[in-house]
Amino acid sequence: MKNEGKKETEQTKETEKIKITPKNINENESESEKQSFEVDRRSVYRCVQCGTCRSVCPVFDVVGWESANTRGRMLIIKSLLEGRPPSEDVLSSLASCTTCGICASKCPAGANPPEVVEAARAQLVKCGITTDAQKNLKSAIITYGNSFGETRARKHWLSGTERSKLPEKSDYVYFVGCFDSYRYPEFAKKTFDILQRFGVTLLPDEHCCASPLLRTGFREDAEKVMQHNLEQIRKVGAHTIITSCAGCYTTLKNNYPEELKVISLPEFLAEHLEELNLKKLDLTVTYHDPCHLGRHNKVYDAPRKVIQSICTLKEMKNIKENARCCGGGGGVRTGYPDISLELARNRLKDVPEGVDYIVTSCPLCVRNLRDAGGNIEVIDIVELVAMAIE
Repeated sequence: MKNEGKKETEQTKETEKIKITPKNINENESESEKQSFEVDRRSVYRCVQCGTCRSVCPVFDVVGWESANTRGRMLIIKSLLEGRPPSEDVLSSLASCTTCGICASKCPAGANPPEVVEAARAQLVKCGITTDAQKNLKSAIITYGNSFGETRARKHWLSGTERSKLPEKSDYVYFVGCFDSYRYPEFAKKTFDILQRFGVTLLPDEHCCASPLLRTGFREDAEKVMQHNLEQIRKVGAHTIITSCAGCYTTLKNNYPEELKVISLPEFLAEHLEELNLKKLDLTVTYHDPCHLGRHNKVYDAPRKVIQSICTLKEMKNIKENARCCGGGGGVRTGYPDISLELARNRLKDVPEGVDYIVTSCPLCVRNLRDAGGNIEVIDIVELVAMAIE
């Protein structure tokens, strides 16, 4: 059965409180004895094993194994804390979590399993336990500055003339992200065409935001990547970062220094609707809430405000904090495409009848929902805005 999954987790400020350092070791111990496993026990034992999470976990809904739901993962992490040697046999359980966060939103005990799972992954990395996919992802980001291992310039979607005219200094920077830079450059171009009206510029040398490294446990490597981007931000003199990727948004907002103001593209657009002067379109659309924009950061109203200024919004069956995960995040799509696409197909079941488009505000959600094979076109919110501007 398809009980596998490789996942990167969204990290919040609270995650930093989790202790993931090895226990004290003796120099005479063997390498296997030196590898100990330790996370904040309070975070683990907050789970009372009630099983509420089983009813909402999207991966468990597809796979059906106890180890593929939140309670099972927490029990595995507890066993590691209580002496079970860290080994590769726990990877399929911990890696199959999409960290969509619906378990945390429903937990009656107030546990935050995505935090715990992310901390456990980081500890496994310290113990030298990783998948080939994790290693390849890390290598791509460290070597090429992006999660795809692309060798093209990150701003290839701009002409040479456009690149030469970019302001060197600005209060606002558009952080494009790996997906829009290399998989959906048309999104990047449309977004920047809009943002340029407000004096927004690009970083001279943007690298991956480091979200994939954080999610897969490579925290030390993530720090180096984040430091590079911070230097670029300081070089521009920006105090506000705008991003159209939900993964970039949650990472920049929760893992970078607090003095930076980070806003999502829907939030920025919602604040500037009058200046955009959008025309009404004779369309009916539905909206998919990305997990890391919605549940993780509570950005629900801004995208809906933008959509309703343009056309009719017809909501899905499960929305906002109850929205089902598209299955595309955290490496599950890369490592376990069958599981990932089944999650996307389940999400498409929530689409109401009589809509022209499914709109979302995350390129990864766009890709996974498109690949799930529905009969309704999936578009990014910037595409809808571009239609209303033209």
